[in-house]
Amino acid sequence: MTAMRRRWQRSTAIVATGAAAFLGTAIAATPAQAHSKDWSVDCSAVSVDLTGYSAEHDNSLSVTAGDESLVDTSFKGEFHKKIDLPEHSKELPVSVKVTAGDDDKFSWEDAKSSPVCEGESPSPSPSESETSEPSEPAEPSEPSETPPSAPTSAAPSSPETSSSAPAAEPRPGGGADLAETGSSSNTPTLVGIAAAVVVLGGGLVAFARKRRSA
Repeated sequence: MTAMRRRWQRSTAIVATGAAAFLGTAIAATPAQAHSKDWSVDCSAVSVDLTGYSAEHDNSLSVTAGDESLVDTSFKGEFHKKIDLPEHSKELPVSVKVTAGDDDKFSWEDAKSSPVCEGESPSPSPSESETSEPSEPAEPSEPSETPPSAPTSAAPSSPETSSSAPAAEPRPGGGADLAETGSSSNTPTLVGIAAAVVVLGGGLVAFARKRRSA
């Protein structure tokens, strides 16, 4: 009977020692498993969820987007927050840094990129913005159709004046030829008649002398 009790006590001691060792190992490993982190980034916000951190010491948290600081605070135990990101037309680098207050081995830092939201056009690269595209030549405007102007009526012509002026009245005591100036178209005829009269007169004179002398 005594031997059985000893064996029982011995077995109980072994089991108790093993249980204590297992519990001690579990307790020692609990802090390492308790610090959990979860964070994500989309095109408009960053979500940070931290649990199992020290409730007795201050833990620090900082969140930056590009060169802008979004969060710079401290917390105890756990932290849950969704932070809006500034509008951006290209991928935006986002970083999260946590400093654990109980042990520095639980501190961590990570970085991700926030994509561009749909509907936002990406910003042009410097080379594209500096190089201006040639503007298309403007299409020539079609000439406006104007109604044809009404034909202007010709001004009535003034009645033709008489081409010949009325003949001047003959002065008393003189012939009509005295009023004319310049040569007349009848001058050669008159000269011919005068010459014939002279010749005829000369012939008559010569004939009269011959007759008297006979």
